[in-house]
Amino acid sequence: MTAPVSVTLENVASYSEWRTAARRLLAAGVAPERVGFRLASTSADLFGSGPADVAAGTSNKGQVIRVPKEFPALARDVLCHNDDSRFALLYRLLWRVKDVPQLLDNRADVDVYAARRLAKSVRRDSHKMKAFVRFRRVESDAGEAFVAWFEPEHHIVERTAPFFSRRFSGMRWSIVTPARSAHWDGHALTYGDGANRRDCPDGDALENYWRVYYSSIFNPARLKLNAMRSEMPVKYWRNLPESRLIPELSRSAQRAQRAAPAGAAPCLVTAQKLVAEQPGMVTQTMAEPKTLPDLTTSLQQCARCELCETATAAVPGEGAADARLMLVGEQPGDEEDLVGRPFVGPAGKVLLEALQEAGIERESVYLTNAVKHFKFKPRGKRRIHQRPNATEIETCRWWLDFERDIVAPRVTLALGATAARATLGHPVKVMDVRGQAFTSDTGDVVLVTVHPSYLLRLPDRAAAHEQRLQFIDDLRRAEALATSVPA
Repeated sequence: MTAPVSVTLENVASYSEWRTAARRLLAAGVAPERVGFRLASTSADLFGSGPADVAAGTSNKGQVIRVPKEFPALARDVLCHNDDSRFALLYRLLWRVKDVPQLLDNRADVDVYAARRLAKSVRRDSHKMKAFVRFRRVESDAGEAFVAWFEPEHHIVERTAPFFSRRFSGMRWSIVTPARSAHWDGHALTYGDGANRRDCPDGDALENYWRVYYSSIFNPARLKLNAMRSEMPVKYWRNLPESRLIPELSRSAQRAQRAAPAGAAPCLVTAQKLVAEQPGMVTQTMAEPKTLPDLTTSLQQCARCELCETATAAVPGEGAADARLMLVGEQPGDEEDLVGRPFVGPAGKVLLEALQEAGIERESVYLTNAVKHFKFKPRGKRRIHQRPNATEIETCRWWLDFERDIVAPRVTLALGATAARATLGHPVKVMDVRGQAFTSDTGDVVLVTVHPSYLLRLPDRAAAHEQRLQFIDDLRRAEALATSVPA
């Protein structure tokens, strides 16, 4: 049996170092299953391979390795992730893509899906670093400087620091993280080891400027807490001076919206007064549900939009907590609102029958809706369904995102346009994207199909039968994809 090969890398995220090692492996004809990667800073192989290192003298001179233009950029992103399997994943992709250049276009491929998911997480982390770094002024023997503390999820410091050197080229600064630090002296960018939060300055006059600025631009008429938490996750708040104002500004938003003329901006004097009166204000945040029972309990207290005022109760999702497949509908209907369970009305019966014909047990999937309260228009003794608007979908997306984080489905099947908008983050035409696989912000694969109520509304029997068969096929495809996509 051919002996395994171990590769030791010095840098946690160096594309050039990984590329050199990968070229030597390819030149030696070493298959991916024989390779184990480890970092010099660790004592053990990341995958338990044998002790033999790949020969440093193996040459790839004269060998031309052709890969799609997209691969190097994808590899640079993936290497910045903190997943230990990233080195082996990329080598496996390289081994395959050199023979199948179109491989990266197949988003349902297990390796391609995994790589794109890691890359997207890295890009998002880098974006958050650019948005949430806050410098504090310090005095040193060399004069004035600025220091910022940040806690990234991945190895993104060297990838993102050039952005700050371009934007703040005229001042000396340091960005410190637990694993790595970046320093700009006005001319050159250098890197060093990480540090501890206690080693960085905490609080200066700039913090009040941040608070005044944030308060002055805060427009209660445009307050969308779910969008705020999506773009400014709670985990970053403890390092943001302006976050201390969020609870008070949020609580007063509705009052301010009614009192102020449309489009009026809050008064800067009022903002300064708020900061001056509450210098020691402590950030208060809504407790994030960690389990489905927690989410169900919290959901009943939801008053994030006006739908809670007329509906009987919020309707949580239902199903396996570790389901591979999640089905997302539009909103509860009249029966769901009264019973407090999703998909128990006429559309739910259509869905249940289709699941049975597709060979999928209802208990094995997780069923939920994009909007958790029933929106309707009274007509006599009846309550007529009304489609949720964009604001209501975005507001309730806060809850849906928590469900998707907790359940962590491999595939999400969006039933209808409202569900597609909530899961993908933007509106789409169902018939235009039906059958396509997308990768969402949360990393799962999203498929789109019609809502089962659509099948009930079709007047033509032949068309209804054809659409029903296609709907069952969509369910089967989602289930098959959920089985094949890695956890």
